[in-house]
Order: sequence, then structure tokens, then C-alpha cells
Amino acid sequence: MNQRIRQNAEALSSALEHHMLASFAPDARKELRLFSAGEAAEMLGISSSFLRKLHFDNRIQDVYTTPGGRRHYSADDLSAIRKVLEAGAKNPGVYIKGRREGDKVQVLSFLNFKGGSGKTTSSIHTAQRLALKGYRILAVDIDPQASLTSLFGYRPEYDFLESGTIYDAIRYVDPLPFPQIIQKTYFSGIDLAPAGLMLQEFEHETPQALLNNIQPPFFTRMAAMLQEVEKDYDVILFDCPPQLGYLTMSALCASTGVVITVVPNMLDVASMSQFLQMSADLLDVVHNAGAKMEFDFLRFLINRYEPNDGPQQQVVAFLRQLFGKEVMTAHMLKSTAISDAGLTQQTVYEVERSQFHRNTYDRAVDSLNQVNDEIETLLQNAWGR
Repeated sequence: MNQRIRQNAEALSSALEHHMLASFAPDARKELRLFSAGEAAEMLGISSSFLRKLHFDNRIQDVYTTPGGRRHYSADDLSAIRKVLEAGAKNPGVYIKGRREGDKVQVLSFLNFKGGSGKTTSSIHTAQRLALKGYRILAVDIDPQASLTSLFGYRPEYDFLESGTIYDAIRYVDPLPFPQIIQKTYFSGIDLAPAGLMLQEFEHETPQALLNNIQPPFFTRMAAMLQEVEKDYDVILFDCPPQLGYLTMSALCASTGVVITVVPNMLDVASMSQFLQMSADLLDVVHNAGAKMEFDFLRFLINRYEPNDGPQQQVVAFLRQLFGKEVMTAHMLKSTAISDAGLTQQTVYEVERSQFHRNTYDRAVDSLNQVNDEIETLLQNAWGR
């Protein structure tokens, strides 16, 4: 059986490598697409006519223009325009909304006990939306399955098989400085702390470390690691594994905000009930051991929502009755645009609108924008704005 499983693993790995090469030939590295004038204006928070006026007045540099006269903007173009707008704004922070003097870095964990609840999908779309709006983002993948790392164009089974993951920064023996782990990504404004199978060693080594009283304890190691780089970022996002282990608890102890993803059916809600109870019990233990857990907010995000599904509507109403404002107003729709984009290891923000039926794409983007802009509001509120 072991030989059969190994053969299957090797065959699947080879097929995935071929798929990556076919999707991103010739060098298998992803690149972020250009954005239309309408998309650029929306992300900058201005009207399309005002964006045209900026060009007409020569306040901003020229961008790529098609033979038909349509302008297209890179993420770097958006950043440069945002700086020009901010310099001319009457009040600071109108166009560059990240941290100011005295603001603490916001650390946001996406988690659930059950796989398939959309944690990785939610976290990467949030990271990308915030980056496109000018925030400096660090995405931290602490799931040994490394789905978030793969979505950024890396192949964990090759690129980080032995070293280079976040495990090297939190391990108990000779940890590396965290900045050595961080990777630049193709997505302007986002850095990545990658994951890989080696992360699972942290789960295996922590019980022995607790017995031997190795310091610092597991629940402070993530927070200590982030302190090395937090000055460089506005928001740090954890994509947590689908289990309540030492990695997840360590991330929670470093977080200022938590988003729990929920698929609105009763089986998933029952699973979440067990997850919340287990979380409370285990966090009581680490709190009594000295861990500090001060969340600015905790929210439940309804994921894979189908508006015309009656039973789902009943579950959502049930959750709102129980948790009130802790259930986010916006839902993340179940959409073929999201799943189809994933076939080429992309997100909805990365794919071209022309690749999908226009209404399907627009509904998906609108849903994602509403969710992520609500999260942005929570971050701004945490900074007292």
C-alpha cells in the first residue's frame, strides 16, 4: 500500500507541475494583469472622469494605451497615482489609508475547524483587494497543505521541501530571522511567508517543547516573529489550517482580529459549534499560561452562499439571531467564476472579465468587494477612524 500511495503522489505531483507550466508558460511564474480605467478609478476611490482629467492635466504619468485609445493600469501605476492624489488631499489618509503614527499593525486570522469552508479563498481575495487599495500586506500561510502559497505561484513540494517556510522562523532549534523567510510576490503590495509540509513538524515538536519548558512557548512564537517585520506592513493575514492545533492557537494569540468562515448548512454549523467550544477551552488554557488575546473584532463570514437556496437563508437567519452584528453583513457568493479561476490557480481579481459570462463575473466581483470592503471598515475602525 505504501508503494501504491507513493506512486499516486508522484504521478499527481508530476501532473500538477505540467498543469502549472501549461498555465504560466514559459517560466511558470505568474504576472498580475492590467486593469481597465473603470477598475482603476474604483480602486482609487475616484470617478472615471476625474481619472481622465488627471491625465489631461498631466498630473500623472502616461500608462499603457491600446491602439483604440483605452488606458490600462498596472498595480504600480495605481500606487503612483495614489501618491499623487494623497499629496494633493486636504486631509491625510484620504487615498493612502494604511497605518499612521501610533497605529498598531492589524493581524487578521481566517479560520475554521472544517476544510472546504473557504478560508484560503477568503484570505487571498482579502489580501489582494486591500493591496489594490494601497495597503501593505503580508500574507502568512500556516497551513502545511500550503494552498495559499500555491496560489501565489510557488510549488511548495519543490520550492520549500526542506526549508524556506515559516517553520524555519518558529522552530524550537536555531530559528531563522523572519525576514529571511519572506518572499516577494508577483502581486504588487503583497509579501508572502510560505508554508510547506515541514510546518507539520511544529505540531509534533511542541508537546516535547512544553515538557522541556523551552522558551518562548508556542503561543508567543508567532507574535514574536511578527514583531521583527511589523513596521513594514499595515495588515498581516494568517491563512490557518483546518484544525485547532498549536499553529492555529499561536496565530490566534498574535491576532488583533478573527474571521471565521461559515458555509450556511446545518452540518457545517454543527461543526463550527464544536470548533468554538474547543477553541474556548484551549484558549482558556493558554490565557492562564500568560497569553494575551485582545481582539479588536471577531466576525463570522458567510461563505459559498446561494441567495436562492431556502435552507441556506434559514441558516443565515439562525446565525444572525444568535450572533447579531458579529455576522458580517456581506456574503461571499458561491460562484463559478471563483471556482473556474481556481482551475488555473488564480483569483477573480487576477482573471480577465472576458474569460467569463459578464454577469457571472460581475456578481462574483461585487460580492468579493462588499466582503473585503466591510473588512477594511473593521480595520479602519480598529485604528479609530
